[in-house]
Amino acid sequence: MMKKRCLFCDEIVPTKSEGDYDRYLGCSCSPDGSYSLLRDSYESINSLPHPKKRSMLHIVSAYLREQTDRDEAIVLSANDLETIVNAPTIPVTIEDKGIRLLQYLYRHSDRAGESVVIHPLSSNYNLTYSPNLQELVYIIDKLRNEQLIIREGTSFQLTEQGWHEAAASAGGKKLKPCTILIANEENLSIEWQDRILPIIEQYGYLPRLLTHATTGRPDGEKYSQELIADSKLIIADLTGQSPEVYFAAGYAVGLSIPVIWSMNSRDADTLPVKIKEIRPIVWNSAEELISILQQRLS
Repeated sequence: MMKKRCLFCDEIVPTKSEGDYDRYLGCSCSPDGSYSLLRDSYESINSLPHPKKRSMLHIVSAYLREQTDRDEAIVLSANDLETIVNAPTIPVTIEDKGIRLLQYLYRHSDRAGESVVIHPLSSNYNLTYSPNLQELVYIIDKLRNEQLIIREGTSFQLTEQGWHEAAASAGGKKLKPCTILIANEENLSIEWQDRILPIIEQYGYLPRLLTHATTGRPDGEKYSQELIADSKLIIADLTGQSPEVYFAAGYAVGLSIPVIWSMNSRDADTLPVKIKEIRPIVWNSAEELISILQQRLS
């Protein structure tokens, strides 16, 4: 396996070639995961003027860290950097950056008072979208003074107040990863993305919409077995008869992950596989599918 320097955190890490992309494994941008960068974008990012690098790359590193820590698969190119840096969700104030640290501790603990180790701090200031270690230390001290966290060396704990603050800012509860598998059809994707995914989230799931193609957007999901394996629920829509949907859903069944099958009525008479394990919900409209899914998920 080759090694390359991550442009965003400056660490030299293993990379894996995947088509036109290189996947960077285990750097400070994603210590327990990876992200993918378009190979042709490497030099264009590396040749950016130094002031621009100094103002943007630490933000991209923090974005990668936060998203991959939430089990999101990130595929990006040089064209995505400005979008990421200027996104309204990027924290700017010290208060908002402190909330990001509370959320990180919340994701990595099951209750207030449970210890989360952050070591070394010098490799983790991207947890707060900070440009340097000094700002991270300042934010930690501020949160301690506000009695939101307890720090003992490299061990951090949320206080009861900190836990409630983090839960409120994270929507009040941790969402379980849920993968939605659909055929690569634009109209179908829009319908699921805009109308159905928000409903699924109301039932305690973090839905991720996957097709067998990579969207190429910063928030795009790369179709992979790893994402399937990390899911707590799979919803496989057989509309369009995509072989990739059958394969991925079958892989999930083999891992004993619950699968809900669905299919638009237009394809109901052409189901090629008729076995007892595949009994799809047949739907005519998004409203009908939403109603049935609400019954199943509740």
